[in-house]
Amino acid sequence: MDSELIDLHIHTSASDGTYSPQEIVDLAKKQGLKAIAITDHDTIEGNKDAIEAGMKKGMEVIPGVEISVEWNKKPVHILGYYINWKNEKLSMELQKLIKFREERNPQIIKKLNLLGLSISYDDVKMRAGEGTIGRPHFAQVLIEKGYVKNEDEAFKKYLKRGAPGYVEKRRLSTQQGIQLIKNAGGIAVLAHPFTIEGINHKEMERFILFFKKIGIEGVEAFYPLHTVQQTQQLQAIAKRYDLLITGGSDFHGEQKPQIQLGSGFGNMRIPYELVIKMKESLKGWKRKNG
Repeated sequence: MDSELIDLHIHTSASDGTYSPQEIVDLAKKQGLKAIAITDHDTIEGNKDAIEAGMKKGMEVIPGVEISVEWNKKPVHILGYYINWKNEKLSMELQKLIKFREERNPQIIKKLNLLGLSISYDDVKMRAGEGTIGRPHFAQVLIEKGYVKNEDEAFKKYLKRGAPGYVEKRRLSTQQGIQLIKNAGGIAVLAHPFTIEGINHKEMERFILFFKKIGIEGVEAFYPLHTVQQTQQLQAIAKRYDLLITGGSDFHGEQKPQIQLGSGFGNMRIPYELVIKMKESLKGWKRKNG
């Protein structure tokens, strides 16, 4: 793999990935990537170990996070890059989100049990290990128990929004999520726009412009589930409105075995120049704001 390639959307065992931060760095190095970003769900716990491992291995590791927010009663994900992962306000607010998840998880168990599925919260906690429990962990238990064949079936049948085992979770507002990232010195980016419920290519430009007005500074154009045409459309919109372009595999390790670190389904190539532009943007902000 070309050494000038990157992956800016990676989950570790600190949330719902199966690889530790150190293992992610080792794998990225093996894949020949030049830079990676750790973007665990609603937690920054994986950043410290990844950055330290990166320094030892000569791998550029960008501290990040992926925060779930609510827009128009629908879930949207905001990626934060170059955050100060030692920021106390950020840490406190993310701890609240983790607490919301912990309150939600027993409710999911109860719903699944009522559907006749014999799984316990201990089963799920054992699958998650030290990471934050998420729906992929429920999916893995359902697979292990033989109720479904794979994660896709688990989500479609029981865990996706609207499915009988789904429980809505509390989220920050879009403004709160974006501001939280900015207050921690980070760059706020709209994650995988074409996977957002109810948004198609005709509405995408207006949708992104709305998010720019409330503080988004970039758009994740490169993403495994985006088609070539969708990626091109997002790049064009980003350039038109002076937004940064980012991309990543959304790597989760064995949770999503079909997704490869750095290349998604094997055909994605994300250039390092996107990182250079993010750095230039941060320098410009610092000059402007002292």
